[in-house]
Amino acid sequence: MSRVQLALNVDDLDESIAFYRKLFGTEPAKVRECYANVAVAEPPLKLVLLQNPGHGGSVNHLGVEVEDVDQVDAAQTRLAESGLASVDERAATTCCYAKQDKFWVQNAPNGEQWEIYTVLADSATFGCGPTEDGTCSTEAVAGAGCC
Repeated sequence: MSRVQLALNVDDLDESIAFYRKLFGTEPAKVRECYANVAVAEPPLKLVLLQNPGHGGSVNHLGVEVEDVDQVDAAQTRLAESGLASVDERAATTCCYAKQDKFWVQNAPNGEQWEIYTVLADSATFGCGPTEDGTCSTEAVAGAGCC
């Protein structure tokens, strides 16, 4: 199963979790410092909430979660054949409290950031851009690229 990922910047993580719990009628799949994700069955959606005070309500990045590395490879090949460039983040990149194999699609017409990824395993750390104590920083969640 593939599903679209929508990563939103939120001002208050707890308030946002409460809202989306009601909206989609489901509990978060993962909650960590400055971060939560909700795996919505219907419609198929991975909703990622990134606490980023002052930027609430804006899109952080978009993605497509696929089942395995073969599907990541197939998507990258298909997009390359269509003339779209990509930037690899392979070999179990740590991002958003998960080990992932992924790539970022380049040159979207409006500057939006799209990733195609699969989750390989859970991670105790946020990944690219965390503070030294392992929590996320506003610089990490506000920027393009990993979370």
